[in-house]
Amino acid sequence: MKLGFVSDSLGGMTFDGLLDSAARLGVSGVEVNTGGWSTAPHFDLKTMKASADARRAFTRAFETRGLEIIALNANGNPLHPTQPEQGECLKDTIRIAGEMGIKTVCTMSGLPAGRNGDLMPNWVVSSWPPETQEILRYQWEEKLLPFWTEIVVLAKDCGVERIALELHGNQCVYNVPSLLKLRAAVGPIVGANLDPSHLFWMGADPLVAAEALGEAVYHVHAKDTMLN
Repeated sequence: MKLGFVSDSLGGMTFDGLLDSAARLGVSGVEVNTGGWSTAPHFDLKTMKASADARRAFTRAFETRGLEIIALNANGNPLHPTQPEQGECLKDTIRIAGEMGIKTVCTMSGLPAGRNGDLMPNWVVSSWPPETQEILRYQWEEKLLPFWTEIVVLAKDCGVERIALELHGNQCVYNVPSLLKLRAAVGPIVGANLDPSHLFWMGADPLVAAEALGEAVYHVHAKDTMLN
């Protein structure tokens, strides 16, 4: 097991300050935020995509401190109906991970609109009235599965072995059944980023979830949750 932390947790520090803190704490490495909902203060996605020298310098800064880039994190909504840059961030992150030899990318599954032409993501949380089933059919069959089929092909082409999806509300994949459903459809490159804090507030038992997911657990986040 490798113990690290997410780079945004020290987002107010410089890049060198972040890495010096990681070395002082004795962790294995850092999970680096690349964009999406993050401002990614330590990772310039455009520069890293364009410059092999920038990628080498970034990696060397970790290596000289005995640290590892545990994963890249493109947390956002890659299926947002009016923000295509979210999906492009994930794709670019996978390409950069491949160039840097990083095998794990963390992200969200995404949540599209409820039908073509809608402007806001739509998270269905009940099975009735009957239109909810049409929303789910549209989201999964016309948006989620085609997108993730494409992403898995891209990951394979780039040498990325694991895409760890955070099980979070307001995403198509938010619990064990939805993760396993997507994994069955697109293959084992997709797995779970198990974060017990989200499962708590959604009413799930993280220990049961971990047991049910088994080898599909690719990454773990740990943070506090307060139930109010």
